[in-house]
Amino acid sequence: MWGSAITAYLHYLGFMLAFGALVVESQNLKKDISLAEAWKVVIADAIYGLSATTILITGILRVMYFGKGTDYYLSSPVFYTKVGMFILVSLLSLYPTFSFLTWIKNLRENKPPHLEFSQLQRLCWLIRGELVGFCFIPLFAALLARGIRLF
Repeated sequence: MWGSAITAYLHYLGFMLAFGALVVESQNLKKDISLAEAWKVVIADAIYGLSATTILITGILRVMYFGKGTDYYLSSPVFYTKVGMFILVSLLSLYPTFSFLTWIKNLRENKPPHLEFSQLQRLCWLIRGELVGFCFIPLFAALLARGIRLF
């Protein structure tokens, strides 16, 4: 019982932290980003990565050991839709993460990053896409938990 409860708790906590980290990123990204704002974005992205990893690991544990059984999940199209949405969100995060990693050298030298308008737009749209994707994942989880099928 404790293992199931702790795994579920870490799964939900990871989800909330990931969503919050994306909000921090979106709120601090701007054309003339300051050094402090750039560090917030880099730190938020690191938290996002750890949180997404936590979501993935605890999700696998829940499917394999603490949920309704692998047969239940693997026979549900909603499960695959939910996993597909998580994969899509993860893929959307690659460009922002690699972009933010390139900032670290300059940030250590107390130089804020220079963002071209097109790059800023791309980063903002990708992060918004991640946030929208994260809004749908709990919907699919609720449908899955109740045995509701989409098709």
